[in-house]
Amino acid sequence: MEIYNNEDEQLDAVRNFFRENGKAIVVGVVLGIGGLFGWRYWQSQQHTNLTTASVSFDNAMLQSENTAGLEAFIQANDNTYGVFGALKLAQDLVEKGDFAKAKQQLQWAQTHTKDDNLLPAINLRLARVQLQEKQFDDALKTLDAVQKGGWFAQAQAIRGDVLVAKGDTKGARDAYTQAFEDNPSPVLKELLRIKLNNLAA
Repeated sequence: MEIYNNEDEQLDAVRNFFRENGKAIVVGVVLGIGGLFGWRYWQSQQHTNLTTASVSFDNAMLQSENTAGLEAFIQANDNTYGVFGALKLAQDLVEKGDFAKAKQQLQWAQTHTKDDNLLPAINLRLARVQLQEKQFDDALKTLDAVQKGGWFAQAQAIRGDVLVAKGDTKGARDAYTQAFEDNPSPVLKELLRIKLNNLAA
């Protein structure tokens, strides 16, 4: 640490410091302020975009019978609202028996969701549609992604259904048993009991 004899030496040292480093300090301050405003602008834009998507989602849901409009909304919204739109459209398509198009929407949702809590639900729906399409191996592969957690019992129940359709009675019994032992909801538990009894008959 330098020791100065008087105030003039201190002032000279300060002047020299700013003469040598002044530009860098100004640039640093400008960049810092610019970065702060840039960050705030980005946050504001994100909020505005999500608000707009929310309003558009509500409108799309009110007109969900307009398949083309809902498809356009989904393609224009690569976010959670788009994913929910795809799930809604897939549900409508399943009710119409159009499993091929429903599968396309679910696969889109599967690859575009950023919510790890939503992904298992998408996978379960996709596996059910693949089962309806008799794409048994694809359905089993989809279910492999749902290992543990609150969705596991449902995944194993669907796995049992797929294996029954494949003629694998032992595999189906094992899957139903795992689902039964995973503390499922009372409704699913009773359904599993029926399915296990049917396999034993």
